[in-house]
Amino acid sequence: MARFDLIDEGWLPLRRKDGGTVVDVGIGEALLDSHELTDLVVELPTQVPALLRQVLLPIVMDALGAPADRADWKRRFAAGRFSQVEVDRLGGYLDEHRARFDLFSSSAPFAQVAGLEATNGETKGSGLIVPTEATGNNVPLFASRTESDALPLTPAQAARWLLHAHCWDTAAIKPGAKGDEAHVKAGKTTGNPTGPLGQLGLLVPMGPTLYETLLLNIPISSRAQAGSPQWRAAEPAQAGWEIRTPDGMLDLWTWQARRIRLIPEPSPEGDRVVRIVLAAGDRVRTIPEWEPHTAWAFKKSAEKASAVDRRPRRHTSGKAIWRGLEALLALERADGSAGGSVETSTLLVQVGDLEAEGILPDEYPLRVSAFGIVYGNQSAVIEDVYHDEIPLPVAGLREDADTYGLLLGLVQQAEDLARAVNHLSGDLRRATGLAPIPWDKAQRPGEQVLHALDSVVRRVLARIQTEQDWDVIQQGLLAWELTAHRAAREIAEPLFAAVPESVFAGRQLRRGTGEGASAWTYSLGTAEYNFRTRLNKILPAAADARREQAMSTSTDRADTVDTAT
Repeated sequence: MARFDLIDEGWLPLRRKDGGTVVDVGIGEALLDSHELTDLVVELPTQVPALLRQVLLPIVMDALGAPADRADWKRRFAAGRFSQVEVDRLGGYLDEHRARFDLFSSSAPFAQVAGLEATNGETKGSGLIVPTEATGNNVPLFASRTESDALPLTPAQAARWLLHAHCWDTAAIKPGAKGDEAHVKAGKTTGNPTGPLGQLGLLVPMGPTLYETLLLNIPISSRAQAGSPQWRAAEPAQAGWEIRTPDGMLDLWTWQARRIRLIPEPSPEGDRVVRIVLAAGDRVRTIPEWEPHTAWAFKKSAEKASAVDRRPRRHTSGKAIWRGLEALLALERADGSAGGSVETSTLLVQVGDLEAEGILPDEYPLRVSAFGIVYGNQSAVIEDVYHDEIPLPVAGLREDADTYGLLLGLVQQAEDLARAVNHLSGDLRRATGLAPIPWDKAQRPGEQVLHALDSVVRRVLARIQTEQDWDVIQQGLLAWELTAHRAAREIAEPLFAAVPESVFAGRQLRRGTGEGASAWTYSLGTAEYNFRTRLNKILPAAADARREQAMSTSTDRADTVDTAT
């Protein structure tokens, strides 16, 4: 009989701090050596939050408890690793629940339903739980395999994709399961939502070691102690499911959104999972307000004028996370009745509080990783996987700190530069008799500015994170403005070069009718003047530096003339 013990077998790929080599370890080694390990190295970025939330975080929190208060959190952080007492408690906890961590157990397979069968008796290919594989309606572009091709997964791979499916699986119709007659109609179950993480825009604070990452992702709250993980349920999961509200963090993190059975088969290389059964699972009634890994968006309720809807704020595909920095730094909603306001995640608020109390140093190398999936066609297919990561100065998570305004100003300058280039494009097109490029059609040249500045913004954030000398930071910001000015001019040059000679004369356009009518002249000269004016307003430090340089050059030339005379 096949067996795969997730506690001891190597299935979690982690990078070692010394040398950066990647090792496959079991849960036990991952936790006990967490101070010597850094990041999970996985097939798809969205596996990272799945492994953290479904396994590592709930084990630590259930075995050791969440920090009772900030003083307790400070003690754990200062230690930098699990104490011997904590190591013993973790070891005892894993031994106590070892039977529930067997991936192929005949009675209680981990995160599965033993003996699960579809009502029609069919099984599906293992590619059904691998988003990059072609299955059913989900056919990735340029996929090298078809649904008919067997996909033998090692037990380690199958375990990772199993947890990924519980978190991110697509919606749509699922096969009915024997034993779930209450929900099955015509052999199918309809109305299935996506996995619970598919409804969020995840923000995961990351530290330099796995130990610190785990600590950063455990809330300091009584809610964090509530509920129990799925492996501590009195009875193993059955085919039947329900719609309910999570009763605590441990329940939420180990949510069983699908009913799944992995079917191992022997092969010359060892056991492989080629076939599976996947059916509908538990549905979250509403995303609880204490969900710690997402930012929130607020808008006026459509039903009640005085009420405000609070919903998870999802990431925008193709948009770098630093462009939404105002949401990451929104520690609290300024106006509860305002439409379109945002609030950052509970965990980032906690990081800001820890920094304010001096528990986390200003130069702490915090990274924020963002994860999301973009679904299409009624959420039945995956169109895109979102992942981005930035260094985030922890002082920026405190509204009264200079760093807070500095970071928001940096992002605003980049966005304003993109708009300035788009305005230039519109002015030049009007001068030639064309309409500006619509904002929702094709790609406007301003996007090229943001792309060119992407790596620059990330370097500036990393420098602000480690630099404590404010004079040095100011010099860096001047360098940023000069670089941003040059990038905007470089993107603008092809726009100027593409206009015909007729643009020099300009074109007059009338706006309005009757006495309120006005005439505007669009020409190369006015477009250049308006663009230069916008750049100087957006980047004042760069404008002053360029002005001083021009004056210095002019003075040097005058001195040269006087000397020659």
